[in-house]
Amino acid sequence: MLTRRSRAREVALQLLYQHDVNPRTRMARPAVERFVHDRLKDPAVEPFTLSPYDGVLAQAVAIDQKLGEAASNWRLPRMAAVDRNVLRIGAFELLFRPETPANVAIDEAIELARRYGAADSPGFVNGVLDRLRQNNAVVATD
Repeated sequence: MLTRRSRAREVALQLLYQHDVNPRTRMARPAVERFVHDRLKDPAVEPFTLSPYDGVLAQAVAIDQKLGEAASNWRLPRMAAVDRNVLRIGAFELLFRPETPANVAIDEAIELARRYGAADSPGFVNGVLDRLRQNNAVVATD
């Protein structure tokens, strides 16, 4: 059974996938919000769904650059659309949502890849996001 936040990430993935594979067909904001509302049973989690969707779109250049650096021998346009968007959600959480523990962000992304990606997607997502986490770890100073 999915947690409420796992389901929210799943709906965010659906929105980002739609946005990615149909670049000429942009959903108006009311349609995006209706899509989220219709798929979630708990209105309290709707903002959690919209946060990664909006965040990935707002930070797309930075996220894609960081993912490109972390994905050795892979260019984002060559990745499967599901993997690319799962990675974007995971990267958004790792880079821009410090309240989400890194291991939770990575585990949730792996689970999305397991449910929606190819057989090798979970391992691929794990490797890229782990490298991204390592590359962008904040070093504490005394």
